[in-house]
Amino acid sequence: MLPAHLRNLARVGAEVTLEVVPPVTIASVLDALEARYPMLCGTIRDHDTLERRPFIRYFACEEDLSHQRTDTPLPEAVVAAREPLIVLGAIAGG
Repeated sequence: MLPAHLRNLARVGAEVTLEVVPPVTIASVLDALEARYPMLCGTIRDHDTLERRPFIRYFACEEDLSHQRTDTPLPEAVVAAREPLIVLGAIAGG
C-alpha cells in the first residue's frame, strides 16, 4: 500500500501487487516496486544509500518495521499476500 502522493506519481491505486523472489524483505519489495515503477526511485529510499527517507514509515501486521534492518524477512502473512506491507508518509508539525 502506498501513500497518496506516491500513488499519484506512479499512477496506481492504493494497493500494488508485486512478484518478489524470496527471501521477501523490505529491501526486496522496494527493489521490485522501483523496478516496476522507476518513477518511485529516490522517493522512498535515498538514491545512493538506499536508506529510508525521513518521514517514510513501513508497517506490516500492525507493527512498525521502519527501524528494522531492510534485509529482515517480512512476516509470512505479508509474503502470502494476506496482509499488506504499508509504506506510509509520516506527518510532522506543531
